[in-house]
Amino acid sequence: MPEIKTNNLTHTFGKGGENALTVLEDIDLTFESGSFNSIIGTSGCGKSTLLKMMAGLFDPSDGAMTLDGTVIHGTDRRRGMVFQQDAVFPWMTVAKNISYGPRLRGASKAQQAEIEAKWTEMVGLKGFEDRWPRELSGGMRKRVDIGRVYANDPDVLLMDEPFGALDAQTKERMQSDLLQTWNQTKKTVIFVTHDIEEAIFLSDKIVVLSSRPGRVHHIEEVSLPRPRTDDMRLTEEFLEIKRRLWAMLDH
Repeated sequence: MPEIKTNNLTHTFGKGGENALTVLEDIDLTFESGSFNSIIGTSGCGKSTLLKMMAGLFDPSDGAMTLDGTVIHGTDRRRGMVFQQDAVFPWMTVAKNISYGPRLRGASKAQQAEIEAKWTEMVGLKGFEDRWPRELSGGMRKRVDIGRVYANDPDVLLMDEPFGALDAQTKERMQSDLLQTWNQTKKTVIFVTHDIEEAIFLSDKIVVLSSRPGRVHHIEEVSLPRPRTDDMRLTEEFLEIKRRLWAMLDH
């Protein structure tokens, strides 16, 4: 898996105009191959903007962002994105949603069936292959989203508050399942969240952005052992990291 880097990245919406707004400033970051990383910060600090630039949805106004040394420009299948709102196609079954990317690339019917079987099981949807999105809960639709991105075999998985709309119990279950999938695939993951506990539980590294314009305020290396279990959230080490990050977000 490749590294993704930002070098002196600044982004100003409407640069040079009367209403120019700088949302990110002087961002230098490296996300190592196969690592799980989270980005946190107050609302409006540029977390989602940074993630969308990593996806290639638009270019930074200054500086550069690279994947394995190549400047990111435009979207490609090496970078998969999961948004907060589910993007499930309502006219396709669970299985056909998941195999959508490979099907577009010309996968045979046998290959599609293999991909559908693998990823419906990997994301906990075995037995729901022929269901329509309208028949699924919010958590299940999010599993379809994640399965579809993984089935497309990206190098980097970008996730923008994917569990933000879920209830607490479903959210914790999804976090554990995501870690299990990540542990088996070792994709490089960059995960934006407002939830400090979620960031600690999932991540190897947490990037804390300052208020707008977002700058790198702190990088927290999370040394909690893996595999992570729910009871780890109550340990003193976990709570100490949470207290430290909360104090940073208060300023």
